[in-house]
Amino acid sequence: MNLNDLPHAGARWVLLGLMAVLYIGFGFVHVFMAEAFLPIMPDWVPAPRATVIATGVCEIAGGLGLFVPRTRWLAGIMLALYAVCVYPANIKHAFGNVDIPSLPHSWWYHGPRLAFQPVFVWWALFCAGVIDWPFRKRRSDTAASLPGARLQTP
Repeated sequence: MNLNDLPHAGARWVLLGLMAVLYIGFGFVHVFMAEAFLPIMPDWVPAPRATVIATGVCEIAGGLGLFVPRTRWLAGIMLALYAVCVYPANIKHAFGNVDIPSLPHSWWYHGPRLAFQPVFVWWALFCAGVIDWPFRKRRSDTAASLPGARLQTP
């Protein structure tokens, strides 16, 4: 998918670059500092250390995938799903009175973090060209909903 063919191409490129750099950076932190994230892992998550490392690898792969036109659409969807999947850990961190020395332990940190998670979902989908909302509605026909379909101007 060519982002230059989509509405708001400039904004998409800026947001894509920022998101990719953030996810790649956070991915390396998850991979190489996995122990720091174990206290916020919900008890029901199997193999917590391996899960933290796997999430880091997913962040790196998703960030890199945003830069590759052939994988951008899928990377955006997978990063959006990732943001949904890690939400329970964010909730445990906020409400479980878990103190991680390298992260702030106040509602000035937790409140915006929890509220911003849905924005991360939108952000990934917007950068990848999966959605245009809230800027513009997509065509509702079948062709416009296929992966890599170009948006048409009404």
